[in-house]
Amino acid sequence: MIFINSRFLTQDVSGVQRYAEQMCRALQRLRNDLIFVAPRNIRLHDCAKALDVQHIGHSRGHLWEQVDLPLHLKRKGSPLLVSISNTGPMFYANQIATHHDINYVRYPQSYTRLFRLAYRTITPILLSRARTLITGSSFSRAEIASFYGYAEDKVLVLPAAVSDDFTPRAMHRDQPNYLLAVSSPAAHKNFNRMIQAFLSLRGHADLQLHIVGAASSLFAEPNLQRLACRDPRIRFLGRLSDAELIEQYQGASAFVFPSLYEGFGIPPLEAQACGCPVLAANAASIPEVLQAS
Repeated sequence: MIFINSRFLTQDVSGVQRYAEQMCRALQRLRNDLIFVAPRNIRLHDCAKALDVQHIGHSRGHLWEQVDLPLHLKRKGSPLLVSISNTGPMFYANQIATHHDINYVRYPQSYTRLFRLAYRTITPILLSRARTLITGSSFSRAEIASFYGYAEDKVLVLPAAVSDDFTPRAMHRDQPNYLLAVSSPAAHKNFNRMIQAFLSLRGHADLQLHIVGAASSLFAEPNLQRLACRDPRIRFLGRLSDAELIEQYQGASAFVFPSLYEGFGIPPLEAQACGCPVLAANAASIPEVLQAS
């Protein structure tokens, strides 16, 4: 049997969790020898039910991943583990790990000191022991190999996929004219510059800017709310359900993706799947991803 580290099911949905969910669902369709394991504090209940997740251990977060999970696996004879998210048990050798990018190195201001410390501690040890590493783009493969001295031929590039739920629909005449941006407003997402550019637009009084995503203590951009308050056309929608997000994609005049650094970047592909034109930065993995799409 192959065990799948499904700790991502305990986290709020961002690009990393979407990648993990789609990967797990694809693996489930391909194989019948998989066991999905996770802590008990599940947030993504529908996905957990679809994967028939087994709850093991009593800890949460990194403690579960570094202690409960490897102990459980050792009792099972140390089977192969596939860790789908950015981290995995550091000292478990029979493992295929996943690491999406080194954003915490290139743009440390986007993350708390504790977050950076955790990743800078876990990642090099994990890479030194994992059998193989998965990442989402050739750009990230080169970045990880260069910074950590990891052999590129041990990195498998598996691009993300978009759920079949993201589809176009016919336009409604009575809908507002708006641009859409979807992300956590971390510094490297470049939302300040996007908002400043929007505020400088002239002759588009009916054009709105819809921003989807919630800020958190990990991703802090203190000037964003102040800038947005300057114009009532800018609307923060917070976190949305998938159905609500799809509706936003389907109705937008264009999707804006100004990020300065991405290991992959799923939102532009979601927008395209919904028939929405994309305006994206020419940075990091973004040209690679959108050229392929």
